[in-house]
Order: sequence, then C-alpha cells, then structure tokens
Amino acid sequence: MNTSSPVRLGRLCAAGLLLTLAGGCDALRPTATPHPAFYSLGNTRDAAPAEIRRTAPAAAPTMIVNPPQAAAGFDSARIIYVREAHKLEYFAHSEWVDPPARMLAPLLVAAVESTGAFRAVVLTPSAATGDLRLDTEIIRLQHEFRTRPSRVRFTLRAYIVDNTTRRVLAWREIDETAPAASDDPYGGVLAANRAVQAALDNLAAFCAETARSSFKAGAPTPAPSIH
Repeated sequence: MNTSSPVRLGRLCAAGLLLTLAGGCDALRPTATPHPAFYSLGNTRDAAPAEIRRTAPAAAPTMIVNPPQAAAGFDSARIIYVREAHKLEYFAHSEWVDPPARMLAPLLVAAVESTGAFRAVVLTPSAATGDLRLDTEIIRLQHEFRTRPSRVRFTLRAYIVDNTTRRVLAWREIDETAPAASDDPYGGVLAANRAVQAALDNLAAFCAETARSSFKAGAPTPAPSIH
C-alpha cells in the first residue's frame, strides 16, 4: 500500500486552505485611495514696493469690506466644473483649501487698498467705522469644458454702499474668463487665479472711480453697469 498519497493529499489541502485564508485577508485590507490635492487662490502679482505705493489724500474716504458671499453651489471648497449647461460637477480628489469666498476676502482688501483712493480699507468684523461699504458675491467660479481650450469663468457682483445713508451708490457685475493650459484640476486652478486677478483689477478701479466721483459730486448714484 502506498502511504505517500494520503500524505500528499493532506499537504495539498493544507496549502489550499492557506491560500484561501490569505485571499480572505487581502479582501479585508482597505484599498488605496488617491491622496486629495488642495489648491488656493492668491495674488498673481508681486506687491508694489512701499515707497512707490500710492498714498491716499487726507480727505479720502474709508472703505469697509464685508466678507464676500457666494451663490448656491459655489459656497463650498469643491472645485466646480461644467460640461453641460446648468449642470455643476466637481472633481473627486481636488479641492480648494477653503471656500473661494473666504480666500477672496483678503485679496479684495489688498486690491482696493492698492488704488490709493482710500484712507483705510478694513475687513469686517471690525470695530472701525467707514464712509463706504463694499458688498460682494461670487456668482460663479467654474472650469468650463464646453470650449477648446477649456476655460475658467469667474463672475463677481459688487455693491458700494454709503454707510451713513445705507444707499447703494453703484453696483457692477464683473465677468472674467481665462483659458486653461491643461484640461485637469491644476490647469483650472492656474486659470482661476488669472481670472480672479483680472476681476480684482476691475473691481479696484470701480471702487476708486466711485469713491472719487461720490466725494466730489455729493455722492451721485451712477447707473448700474456690467463689465
């Protein structure tokens, strides 16, 4: 009688059992997920040296800047992209480090301050009082794939209010686009920063123009305009 066959069979069964157990352990292990990438909005230009920055005249008004608001869908840290009209989608593994409205606040202050048209520019909440108030809302900040090359569109609505009378002196809707160098989140982020910078330049000029005309002509109410 050959006794090696049962031994060999036993060894094969044991090996099969070990392989089954090993496979079960692998199934229980968590699968690797891509690390999320976080991006920021910032000033794309170098700050002007202190000695050549414009100085506001003594009679210049003070501007109070309220924290920006954001339209529904654009009030989170998700990076939005659009492939079809009225349909907002977002990248699964790429986000802003903070909601765009929060990142925009200090950029607004710096842009308006750089005009030299204001004695001071203060972001609320603050104990300071001001002559004028700037209210802004992000209407959209989205990477659009309906064109080639793809592009980022940034729309900002701004109101300048007389802080004493609570009267809206002027408002403007600023709409800027910038082409993306690549059809991915990073390409969109670079384009978003360029679009935001262009909008800030327009906003700063709008604020300075309104302040100067208001304080010279007794705060007239300019007609609404869209850029």
